[in-house]
Amino acid sequence: MFIRFLRYISENSRRGFWGTGAIRQISEQLQKEMPGLKGFGESMLKRMRTFYEEWSPYINRYPAGTDLQLSSSQQDNNRDSIQYPMGDELNWSEFVQVPFSHHVLILRKRESFEERSFFIHECAVQRWNKYQLEDYLNDKDFSSRANLPNNFSSAISDTKLAIKTAKAFKNELLLDFINVDDLYEEAEDRNEPMLNSLIVDNIKQFIERFGQGFLFMGPQYRVKIGEEEKFIDLLFFNRILNCLVAVELKDARFQPSHLGQLAFYLTALDETVRQPHENPSVGIVLCREMDKTVVEVAVRDYTKPMGVATFHLGKDAPEEFTRVLPDFNGLNNIMNEGDKEE
Repeated sequence: MFIRFLRYISENSRRGFWGTGAIRQISEQLQKEMPGLKGFGESMLKRMRTFYEEWSPYINRYPAGTDLQLSSSQQDNNRDSIQYPMGDELNWSEFVQVPFSHHVLILRKRESFEERSFFIHECAVQRWNKYQLEDYLNDKDFSSRANLPNNFSSAISDTKLAIKTAKAFKNELLLDFINVDDLYEEAEDRNEPMLNSLIVDNIKQFIERFGQGFLFMGPQYRVKIGEEEKFIDLLFFNRILNCLVAVELKDARFQPSHLGQLAFYLTALDETVRQPHENPSVGIVLCREMDKTVVEVAVRDYTKPMGVATFHLGKDAPEEFTRVLPDFNGLNNIMNEGDKEE
């Protein structure tokens, strides 16, 4: 009913016979027939019309009888079984979680479907308030760089610092400087101590891939609270963020339990190592692979700022990494050309 109402207003006020004052007349008529009705002023009706016009090209069908909300039975079903009326990039259950005021901001600040989809997803997952959303929308680079699944926006109260933190980390690292033969005797082996050692041996190359402003504090960094003594795989200090950064290596697929271990490290760092002028410590789980949705759900309830990234070695680097590198024949040609020049 509501969608049909918006479609009716759009079609007639834009190209119908009502004229330019139609929206004002509709608002006044609604107020007259239903005294005390709120939310249907002229400006709000115009925003509703814009909302409908911007999203209608992507709607394949309207949810029967629901008008922008899913029934409780739909929400309880497996998400894979829900037929979303949007394209693959936009999850309808996330779309309807986002308040209308947030949608208005997103439509006003972003023009592409991809960017709008990104911010709708982040609003639903991170539970941004209107002011947080506005800060992130004003940061032009955020949607293109904040691919690392994290809880920075909820765990870091300073929105600008949360944005800077999201920018500081990549979601994928190519550790092509590691010799796979040194790391694994068998293809199915997992060797985190050796991985740690090889990264430390090549720490300069690792930092170049990790990001900017990182200073290496040391491997197997000892922290202790009470009788509990733990060792952080890699500890850094980031000069841009003014905080300690703990990296936990997992030569395996991400598991939610990894975050509990990392949260303990961050508490220990904040209570025993962090200086008064420094920002709270940040943690990164660096693992073989992950399900991004699982990470987003798992990290949501933690109060310590954490994110999850994956690493690739030369042998298993994804296509986007390898296609920018010359193949063996190409490398041979480059080397031969260099010899000829000499």
